Amino acid sequence: MADDFHAPNGLSQNEVQHPEQSPISSRVLPSSFYESFISDSSKRRIEDPIRVLLPLEDRPGVISLLAGKPNADTFPITSLQFTLRDPVTNDEVPVSLTEAELSRSLQYSGSKGIPGFLEWLIGLQEYSHGRKRGEGWDLAFGTGSSDLIYKAVNALVNPGDVVLIEAPVYAGVIPMFHSAGGEMMEVQTDQYGIDAQGLRETLDSWPRDKPKPKVLYTVPYGCNPTGVTSTVERRLEVLELARKHNFLILEDDPYYYLYFGSAPRPPSYFTLERDQPEVGRVVRFDSLSKVLSSGMRIGFISAPQPIIDAVVMHTMNSNLQPPSFTQVLSLRMLQVWGYEKLRAHVDRVAEFYRAKRDVFERQMRKHLDGLAEWNVPEAGMFFWFKLQLGKTGAASGLDEGDSEAVIRTKALENGVLALPGTVFLPSGRKTTYVRASFSLLPEDQVDEALRRLRETILKAREDVSV
Repeated sequence: MADDFHAPNGLSQNEVQHPEQSPISSRVLPSSFYESFISDSSKRRIEDPIRVLLPLEDRPGVISLLAGKPNADTFPITSLQFTLRDPVTNDEVPVSLTEAELSRSLQYSGSKGIPGFLEWLIGLQEYSHGRKRGEGWDLAFGTGSSDLIYKAVNALVNPGDVVLIEAPVYAGVIPMFHSAGGEMMEVQTDQYGIDAQGLRETLDSWPRDKPKPKVLYTVPYGCNPTGVTSTVERRLEVLELARKHNFLILEDDPYYYLYFGSAPRPPSYFTLERDQPEVGRVVRFDSLSKVLSSGMRIGFISAPQPIIDAVVMHTMNSNLQPPSFTQVLSLRMLQVWGYEKLRAHVDRVAEFYRAKRDVFERQMRKHLDGLAEWNVPEAGMFFWFKLQLGKTGAASGLDEGDSEAVIRTKALENGVLALPGTVFLPSGRKTTYVRASFSLLPEDQVDEALRRLRETILKAREDVSV
């Protein structure tokens, strides 16, 4: 992967340079700006009277009779040791939690996250995205980024609100916006990212008697399912539209660290907005699940303070806090590495998935050339390809332009499991596209899976030609 994590000043090598602007502090949107964005249900939430006082227990000299915490003497885990692979030397490094770390990991902690871990992650955002304190954002930890996306959606969307959703989109967020009562409007994408011109035309011609969308949801690196990484030019256009039409950008970025394109990594929305006339329209969701551990559920949100407050309030009212154990273990591991070794690790992970991608693409050419069309992804874990099904007929049970029957029924009967594209479209409309993951299988199984898919497609084409 290109050496493009970020330059020492936090700017990506290919970031567009802007004329000299006023200090960032003068361009940060005030807290009052977000009043109209916060949902009614979020405004109705009230603080947990116990949890809001927990930070006071750390005040020197305070003897706390506050919380009903279980006594640590009753916990059966008395020590914890593990080994950590050094991303530079590949050596196995023994690591132990101290008595204090173990005690903290097994006990209740704050709803926002453990302070020491939050500090480390704030430093990571400066290292990776060039964003510093005092630039109109704060950070909170969650049980994976999906947990935080769900809470942010509920913090921002009222029933009936129009929300802009890039399409195709990660299928997991569709139920989130649906349960919040949002009216999902698909924003088309291509191989360069969001169709900014199409979005501009839609918003410029918006009905005067209908409130404009409050948020736009996007996955800008290795988009799930399409694998597309948005260009810097498209990102800047979307940022300009956000200012013009007054919406927030929900930047869901679980594949940021899985970029393996040949060109330098484009800067994030979070990075780019630092040089915009207004700062504070990006709500960023990060995940280390894809590069450290999916089971540990390591997610965090970087956003303007009122949105962080709303998300943390939701946590107080629902699951109390993200797991202390995950946070302490993650922090210990990341402290052993530091930012530079984390960079070395994610670079190795990205190279691993680049090789996986190449294997899958080679087998795609072998088995599906002439039967499917695709673009080669530069990040993430997925191929998004269009089946060439031929003409359809009533006897086949297939509808023109629909992969549903082929993938859900015929392919599964032939022993291969993938996802039909319709599940990634908020409208549920028919499509010939299919999503396949290349993250796990060895080459022989990829070969066999795509051979079976080839058989399935050919049989479907025979059926519809009768």
